[in-house]
Amino acid sequence: DVQLVESGGGSAQAGGSLRLSCATSESAYCVAWFRQAPGKEREGVAGIRTDSAAIDYADSARGRFTLSQDNAKNTVSLQMDNLKPEGTAMYTCAAGWKVDGSCSPSFWGQGTQVTVSS
Repeated sequence: DVQLVESGGGSAQAGGSLRLSCATSESAYCVAWFRQAPGKEREGVAGIRTDSAAIDYADSARGRFTLSQDNAKNTVSLQMDNLKPEGTAMYTCAAGWKVDGSCSPSFWGQGTQVTVSS
């Protein structure tokens, strides 16, 4: 199994920035960040296919968040700028393999809390 260790997160004011990092125990086909706010369903934020470095962003993240990878360290980082209060959620990193041509997250981290105050 792929082990994931998240770091970063915390509290910020609206308009501020935070950086999340996800270190995986081995290289996976894809790594993605998800978030879940209280009372809401989990949603994807951004993901990367590690072989091609192709990145996808949710509409809510595009233009404000930047996903990057360090293959040497098996680490994927999410730089979050211009944070909004609605971004308050538990952010969780996931890794997975290619299934039927798409990323299938199978391994999950413990999550890190992000709180954005207005």
